[in-house]
Amino acid sequence: MLLFGHIGVTLGIFFGLGFFIPRLKTIIDPRYLAIGALLPDLIDKPLGMVIFASTFENGRIISHTLLFVLSLFLMALYLYEKKKDIKVLSLASGSFFHLMEDQMWATPKTLLWPLLGWNFPKSQTDFNGIEYLTKLFEKSFTFHISFSSVPEILGMGIIVILALHWLIKEFGQNKF
Repeated sequence: MLLFGHIGVTLGIFFGLGFFIPRLKTIIDPRYLAIGALLPDLIDKPLGMVIFASTFENGRIISHTLLFVLSLFLMALYLYEKKKDIKVLSLASGSFFHLMEDQMWATPKTLLWPLLGWNFPKSQTDFNGIEYLTKLFEKSFTFHISFSSVPEILGMGIIVILALHWLIKEFGQNKF
Protein backbone atom coordinates (compact mmCIF):
# COMPACT_ATOMS: atom_id res chain seq x y z
CA MET A 1 0.00 0.00 0.00
CA LEU A 2 1.39 3.35 -1.01
CA LEU A 3 -0.24 5.51 1.65
CA PHE A 4 1.17 8.89 0.63
CA GLY A 5 1.32 7.98 -3.04
CA HIS A 6 -2.34 7.09 -3.31
CA ILE A 7 -3.61 9.98 -1.16
CA GLY A 8 -1.23 12.66 -2.45
CA VAL A 9 -1.40 11.83 -6.14
CA THR A 10 -5.20 11.47 -6.06
CA LEU A 11 -5.65 14.80 -4.26
CA GLY A 12 -3.12 16.40 -6.62
CA ILE A 13 -5.05 15.21 -9.67
CA PHE A 14 -8.32 16.36 -8.10
CA PHE A 15 -7.09 19.85 -7.25
CA GLY A 16 -5.33 20.11 -10.61
CA LEU A 17 -8.58 19.27 -12.43
CA GLY A 18 -10.38 21.70 -10.10
CA PHE A 19 -8.54 24.61 -11.72
CA PHE A 20 -9.97 23.67 -15.12
CA ILE A 21 -13.36 22.37 -13.90
CA PRO A 22 -14.34 24.51 -10.86
CA ARG A 23 -17.68 22.68 -10.43
CA LEU A 24 -15.69 19.56 -9.54
CA LYS A 25 -14.96 21.09 -6.12
CA THR A 26 -18.70 21.17 -5.36
CA ILE A 27 -19.39 17.52 -6.22
CA ILE A 28 -16.31 15.86 -4.68
CA ASP A 29 -15.39 15.95 -0.99
CA PRO A 30 -11.56 15.78 -0.66
CA ARG A 31 -11.77 13.94 2.68
CA TYR A 32 -13.80 11.08 1.21
CA LEU A 33 -11.72 11.19 -1.97
CA ALA A 34 -8.62 10.49 0.16
CA ILE A 35 -10.39 7.61 1.92
CA GLY A 36 -11.54 6.28 -1.45
CA ALA A 37 -7.96 6.44 -2.71
CA LEU A 38 -7.04 3.90 -0.01
CA LEU A 39 -10.29 1.91 0.01
CA PRO A 40 -9.26 -0.90 -2.40
CA ASP A 41 -6.14 -1.63 -0.34
CA LEU A 42 -8.00 -1.28 2.97
CA ILE A 43 -10.38 -4.01 1.81
CA ASP A 44 -8.19 -6.31 -0.29
CA LYS A 45 -4.90 -6.42 1.63
CA PRO A 46 -6.40 -7.81 4.85
CA LEU A 47 -8.75 -10.16 2.98
CA GLY A 48 -6.35 -11.47 0.34
CA MET A 49 -3.04 -11.45 2.20
CA VAL A 50 -4.05 -12.16 5.81
CA ILE A 51 -7.58 -13.47 6.45
CA PHE A 52 -7.96 -15.61 3.32
CA ALA A 53 -4.26 -15.78 2.47
CA SER A 54 -4.26 -19.49 1.69
CA THR A 55 -7.16 -19.04 -0.74
CA PHE A 56 -6.27 -15.86 -2.64
CA GLU A 57 -2.53 -15.28 -2.03
CA ASN A 58 -3.07 -11.81 -3.50
CA GLY A 59 -3.64 -8.32 -2.12
CA ARG A 60 -5.49 -7.19 -5.23
CA ILE A 61 -8.79 -8.98 -5.42
CA ILE A 62 -12.43 -7.85 -5.38
CA SER A 63 -12.08 -4.12 -4.70
CA HIS A 64 -9.37 -3.79 -7.37
CA THR A 65 -11.95 -4.64 -10.05
CA LEU A 66 -14.00 -2.41 -12.33
CA LEU A 67 -17.08 -4.21 -11.03
CA PHE A 68 -16.39 -2.88 -7.52
CA VAL A 69 -15.77 0.69 -8.71
CA LEU A 70 -18.79 0.67 -11.04
CA SER A 71 -21.02 -0.70 -8.26
CA LEU A 72 -19.77 2.00 -5.91
CA PHE A 73 -20.31 4.62 -8.62
CA LEU A 74 -23.88 3.48 -9.34
CA MET A 75 -24.67 3.56 -5.62
CA ALA A 76 -23.12 7.04 -5.50
CA LEU A 77 -25.27 8.29 -8.38
CA TYR A 78 -28.38 6.99 -6.65
CA LEU A 79 -27.49 8.66 -3.33
CA TYR A 80 -26.54 11.89 -5.07
CA GLU A 81 -29.83 11.93 -6.97
CA LYS A 82 -31.97 11.13 -3.90
CA LYS A 83 -30.16 12.94 -1.08
CA LYS A 84 -27.56 15.17 -2.79
CA ASP A 85 -24.94 13.23 -0.80
CA ILE A 86 -21.47 13.47 -2.37
CA LYS A 87 -19.64 11.17 0.05
CA VAL A 88 -20.02 7.91 -1.88
CA LEU A 89 -19.35 9.71 -5.18
CA SER A 90 -16.07 10.90 -3.67
CA LEU A 91 -15.25 7.37 -2.45
CA ALA A 92 -15.96 5.94 -5.92
CA SER A 93 -13.78 8.59 -7.59
CA GLY A 94 -10.91 7.91 -5.19
CA SER A 95 -11.22 4.16 -5.75
CA PHE A 96 -11.11 4.67 -9.53
CA PHE A 97 -7.93 6.76 -9.21
CA HIS A 98 -6.48 3.99 -7.03
CA LEU A 99 -6.98 1.46 -9.84
CA MET A 100 -5.27 3.80 -12.30
CA GLU A 101 -2.35 4.44 -9.92
CA ASP A 102 -1.95 0.68 -9.40
CA GLN A 103 -1.91 0.26 -13.20
CA MET A 104 -4.56 -2.43 -12.98
CA TRP A 105 -4.88 -2.52 -16.77
CA ALA A 106 -1.68 -4.58 -16.66
CA THR A 107 -3.64 -7.30 -14.80
CA PRO A 108 -6.82 -7.61 -16.86
CA LYS A 109 -7.86 -10.87 -15.13
CA THR A 110 -8.31 -8.85 -11.92
CA LEU A 111 -9.50 -5.58 -13.45
CA LEU A 112 -12.21 -7.24 -15.56
CA TRP A 113 -13.18 -9.88 -12.99
CA PRO A 114 -15.40 -11.97 -13.43
CA LEU A 115 -15.47 -11.54 -17.22
CA LEU A 116 -12.15 -13.39 -17.67
CA GLY A 117 -12.78 -16.07 -15.05
CA TRP A 118 -13.68 -16.38 -11.41
CA ASN A 119 -10.15 -16.86 -10.04
CA PHE A 120 -7.76 -14.07 -9.20
CA PRO A 121 -4.09 -14.34 -10.18
CA LYS A 122 -1.82 -15.58 -7.39
CA SER A 123 0.75 -13.16 -6.01
CA GLN A 124 4.45 -13.67 -6.65
CA THR A 125 5.30 -13.28 -2.95
CA ASP A 126 6.50 -16.30 -1.06
CA PHE A 127 4.79 -15.35 2.19
CA ASN A 128 1.15 -15.04 3.30
CA GLY A 129 -0.92 -14.28 6.37
CA ILE A 130 1.02 -13.32 9.47
CA GLU A 131 4.27 -13.63 7.50
CA TYR A 132 2.99 -10.85 5.21
CA LEU A 133 2.36 -8.56 8.19
CA THR A 134 5.80 -9.37 9.61
CA LYS A 135 7.55 -8.56 6.30
CA LEU A 136 5.50 -5.37 5.96
CA PHE A 137 6.52 -4.34 9.48
CA GLU A 138 10.19 -5.08 8.78
CA LYS A 139 10.14 -3.11 5.51
CA SER A 140 8.60 -0.09 7.22
CA PHE A 141 11.81 0.34 9.26
CA THR A 142 14.22 -0.21 6.37
CA PHE A 143 15.23 2.77 4.25
CA HIS A 144 15.52 1.96 0.57
CA ILE A 145 14.84 3.79 -2.65
CA SER A 146 12.88 1.81 -5.23
CA PHE A 147 10.48 2.38 -8.09
CA SER A 148 7.59 2.55 -5.59
CA SER A 149 9.37 5.37 -3.73
CA VAL A 150 8.67 7.84 -6.55
CA PRO A 151 4.88 8.04 -6.04
CA GLU A 152 5.38 8.08 -2.27
CA ILE A 153 7.76 11.05 -2.46
CA LEU A 154 5.55 12.79 -5.02
CA GLY A 155 2.48 12.16 -2.84
CA MET A 156 4.21 13.51 0.27
CA GLY A 157 5.22 16.62 -1.66
CA ILE A 158 1.67 17.19 -2.89
CA ILE A 159 0.25 16.71 0.61
CA VAL A 160 2.74 19.23 2.03
CA ILE A 161 1.89 21.77 -0.69
CA LEU A 162 -1.86 21.30 -0.16
CA ALA A 163 -1.48 21.55 3.62
CA LEU A 164 0.54 24.78 3.30
CA HIS A 165 -2.02 26.18 0.85
CA TRP A 166 -4.83 25.34 3.29
CA LEU A 167 -2.96 26.86 6.27
CA ILE A 168 -2.27 30.09 4.39
CA LYS A 169 -5.86 30.28 3.20
CA GLU A 170 -7.29 29.42 6.63
CA PHE A 171 -5.11 31.63 8.81
CA GLY A 172 -4.09 34.32 6.38
CA GLN A 173 -0.64 35.25 5.17
CA ASN A 174 0.13 37.70 7.97
CA LYS A 175 -0.82 35.50 10.93
CA PHE A 176 2.13 33.08 10.80
